[in-house]
Amino acid sequence: MANVQEPVSQKQTPDFWVEACNHLVKKDRVMKRLIPQFGDACLETRGDAFVTLARSIVGQQISVKAAQTVWNRFALLLRKLTPANVLKLKVDDMRAAGLSARKVEYLVDLALHFDNGTLHVKAWDAMSDDEIVAELIAIRGIGRWTAEMFLIFHLMRPNVLPLDDVGLINGISQNYFSGDVVSRSDAREVAAAWAPYCTVATWYIWRSLDPVPVEY
Repeated sequence: MANVQEPVSQKQTPDFWVEACNHLVKKDRVMKRLIPQFGDACLETRGDAFVTLARSIVGQQISVKAAQTVWNRFALLLRKLTPANVLKLKVDDMRAAGLSARKVEYLVDLALHFDNGTLHVKAWDAMSDDEIVAELIAIRGIGRWTAEMFLIFHLMRPNVLPLDDVGLINGISQNYFSGDVVSRSDAREVAAAWAPYCTVATWYIWRSLDPVPVEY
């Protein structure tokens, strides 16, 4: 299979990570135990905004392996993965790559939002987390969870608490409540000690369940 043409960019790491770890170790007994276990590993971002969101749509409700297979086939339809190029694709070709009719609609809507300037991409750095989430969930196929993963893995915002994430809730249950069922309010109470670095604490909670870091 030919190499997938995706935008090439250097991996980046958050400049607040060391400060955040120092804060969490002082404030939270579980973080004091967890953080030293993972050495210098930390959150990384790569790729561009459009590719990150497109991958999240392709991967919805299918396994990681299946998502990668479909993504590879889809990407081979393009010389370069850009919104304008996606809008030139034929629906039949996208369906033949393994995309459902609904996911084709979602990808086209995503490409339109990027291509016609509906999204204020250049203003995101100055916008709040909630403003960005509101802008992203206006795109078909993107819900709050996807928008929050985007805040974490692409924009590397420091204080995101994705309460809809099953891994976070399970990790809080195992690390703080001996495996008992955890409500959203329980999770918020635990996370009160994490602020203003909920993203970093969430990343370590995920690592406690799966030591291999996820990248988007």
